[in-house]
Amino acid sequence: MSTSLVPAPPVRLDAPGRSLVLVAGLPGAGKSTLLARTATSPDVAVLDSQRHRAAAVASRLPYGVVRPFVHLAHRASVVGTSVGPTPCVVVHLPATRPGLRRAVRGLARLTGRDPHLLWVDAAPADALRGQHARGRTVRADAFSRHVDDSAGLAERLRTGAESGAWTSVHVVDRADTAGGLQVDTTPVAVAK
Repeated sequence: MSTSLVPAPPVRLDAPGRSLVLVAGLPGAGKSTLLARTATSPDVAVLDSQRHRAAAVASRLPYGVVRPFVHLAHRASVVGTSVGPTPCVVVHLPATRPGLRRAVRGLARLTGRDPHLLWVDAAPADALRGQHARGRTVRADAFSRHVDDSAGLAERLRTGAESGAWTSVHVVDRADTAGGLQVDTTPVAVAK
């Protein structure tokens, strides 16, 4: 008897109009997995820092040397794309620190976009396993800071304690990332 595996359904997110979606979580939580499996469309620009990292690694310089330039290039692409005409911009950043989440919300407001947060929740041990599985690990001290900075955040987001400044907040588990992300940019019809 054969058993067929049912593929995971995509995470669905409504982001009508001009939107900026922040996909955040611990390094190794599954953000890149989610974005790699995101359905593409002319209305959605997906910005994953992995593209800049791959270009830097191809330079054959030690990653520690090029890391600041990778971060700068990614953030510059986020700003440039957000200013542009694409209706929905989906951005990959750990954003474990509140200041970076505030900066993304500020960028959304400055560029006339609604800010949405999609937090990929993963236990630190699971995120570490995710880093090893992808063959790309974060320095132990940096990972520790991400863990400390995000302690309790998923629960606060789930209960609405930190959702007021976002148009929408979604918390998904690491397992949910396997199906990718489906963003619906269709404006919601207003009943007359």
